Amino acid sequence: MRFSSAQLSPLRLPGFRNLFFATLGSSFGTMLAAVALAIDVKDRTDSGLWVFGVLAVEFLPTIFVGLLLGPLLDRLERRSLMIAADALRVGVFVALPFAPSAAAVVGLALVAGLATGFFRPAVYAGIPNLVPGEELPRANALLQTVENMSWAIGPLLGGVLTAAAGPALPYGINAVSFAVSIALLVRIPPRLLQSERALSRGHWRDLGDGFAAALRSPSMRTVLVAWGIASLGVGGAQVATIFLAKDSLSGGDIGYGLLYGATGAGLVLGSFASALLLARYGLAIVYGGSLTVMALGYVSAAVSPGIWVAAAFCVVLGVGNGAAVACNALLVQRGTFDLMRGRALTFVMSATFLLLGIGEGLGGLFLHLGTGSRWLWAGAGGMMFLSAIAGLVLARRLGGEAAAPAEVAQAERARASEASRAAPPEVRPSTTAVSAALRAEGHTEAGVGLRLATPPGGNSPIRKRRR
Repeated sequence: MRFSSAQLSPLRLPGFRNLFFATLGSSFGTMLAAVALAIDVKDRTDSGLWVFGVLAVEFLPTIFVGLLLGPLLDRLERRSLMIAADALRVGVFVALPFAPSAAAVVGLALVAGLATGFFRPAVYAGIPNLVPGEELPRANALLQTVENMSWAIGPLLGGVLTAAAGPALPYGINAVSFAVSIALLVRIPPRLLQSERALSRGHWRDLGDGFAAALRSPSMRTVLVAWGIASLGVGGAQVATIFLAKDSLSGGDIGYGLLYGATGAGLVLGSFASALLLARYGLAIVYGGSLTVMALGYVSAAVSPGIWVAAAFCVVLGVGNGAAVACNALLVQRGTFDLMRGRALTFVMSATFLLLGIGEGLGGLFLHLGTGSRWLWAGAGGMMFLSAIAGLVLARRLGGEAAAPAEVAQAERARASEASRAAPPEVRPSTTAVSAALRAEGHTEAGVGLRLATPPGGNSPIRKRRR
């Protein structure tokens, strides 16, 4: 395997380049502040359940958005959603230094989590529109690499800054990072993040269409099963990390940041290498193999004698995690059309985050009952092995997949609306007439003018292309 300048080719596109650097700024500040949040709450309460609380509000709003508000990602302008989310997060982190209690810290973190619940799906739903299809694996790899670089640097620096000056400084830096992100996002034309806005059949029907599209897609079902199992283990280990670092391994605040940073270093390597690995070995082997590497990292860190040995195995864990998340992104992005990508993507994210939350809740409960943090990390390794088997088996079975009926209907309505706007008023056809004409011309469930196809290799990620 050899890296080349081709890995950086998506950065030649101005829209993607701005998104790349916006993500760099906000991700760095977020990871720096995440350590400060956990330390702040632990120092105020010394409770595993409270630590679970502050971790949970980072993703519970994403579940809420995905299960109830997903259609907004397709109906509203994605760039405006992203800018509004960043502006809200600026306000939260400006206010956090003045929070009077742990409950206030958790409440403000909940608001930030709600903003993230809109921002992150909007980013990943928009990437396939920013770059050509053949560049998508590289674009995903680059974006995840820059996010993961934040894991490698932000937590370690966050631990140092929090130990030296308290959590207020990391909170302030994070607020500035979101302001920088806004300045870069406004330079991306809205049309580059969204091919067209979906037409609504009513909020609840739109929501159901997104769920159906996700469940019908074999690629999305692969993520739901394999990454769902993994999420249970990751959740339990995530709550236990601060106790593993500070108590079991005697690493203190800096040791907690070290474990986060080491995982981030591995994530950078794994995500950056993912495009080359997928091209050489195919999706099934890379997906199953990356989850196996995660399992080895968890188990080895659990039995480590000291903080530095555990950090080395966290690098291994991160490599597997980075490659696995790259596989997840491709499967989800290519499992549906742009008209439904936002709501289908948020549904998959919500389901896996829900399992992550269950894992974190169980982890906090086991810690409260006296289970050691090492045992929780070892248990996470066992869940990863099960996830690797499921991912390998399901990914090997992937083949061509047809569009969901709701996707076909959305495409028909979009074409009808476009034709109606283009025609003179006296000859504008009705939506029903256009839909009937499309069906009469032979446009079937395989896609109205579109089809889902499997590229050479069979196990490679599913791709869409126009006839």
